[in-house]
Amino acid sequence: MTEKASPVASRGRPKDPAKRQAILDAAKELFLSQGFASTSMDAVAAEAGVSKLTVYSHFSDKESLFSAAVESKCVDQLPFPELTLEKGGPVEEMLNRIGAAFLTMIDSEDAVRLLRLMCGMASQDGDMARLFFEAGPKRTLTEMERFLRRAAELELLQVDDPAAAAEYFFGMLQGCKHMRVLIGCCDASTEAEIRERVEKVVKVFLRAYSA
Repeated sequence: MTEKASPVASRGRPKDPAKRQAILDAAKELFLSQGFASTSMDAVAAEAGVSKLTVYSHFSDKESLFSAAVESKCVDQLPFPELTLEKGGPVEEMLNRIGAAFLTMIDSEDAVRLLRLMCGMASQDGDMARLFFEAGPKRTLTEMERFLRRAAELELLQVDDPAAAAEYFFGMLQGCKHMRVLIGCCDASTEAEIRERVEKVVKVFLRAYSA
């Protein structure tokens, strides 16, 4: 059952960004270690060192907190906000940066734990699977689509379908290696292995989409 806030919880003094971050950090750890159903807003408040009312002043319910925690993970590790393309910009360099950040993120211990958790929950709670997809993978795809559309507008790339191109880019990066990491058949790639894979994928991608 969804834990709802009281009507007065959303009013009051301005929200403290440091407390919001503490709540997100606590939520990420508890969701990963205890699962969604077993994590209460009281437990998040205790872990974050804030009151339950403070948690509700930032997040109206546990579902919105979960979505924000997943989105925060992506924002922390993917550099999309920093990548502003200009005419004649270094699109290959930026693709390499995005690719390296993406592989580092999806093979990180937290990301692997979260995806395993979601796979276990999928057949029991389709709503949670949707929340996870929209806050994490879908957001990443949307940001990549925006990046590629901008590159096409600047004639740095020739991309007729940015949404499909974004899927191709991330799909090539993941390959079979990511599945093997998820099921415990191999360790995550080293920095050198990530760099080598990303450079190869970017070269293939540019051959397909160069202007």
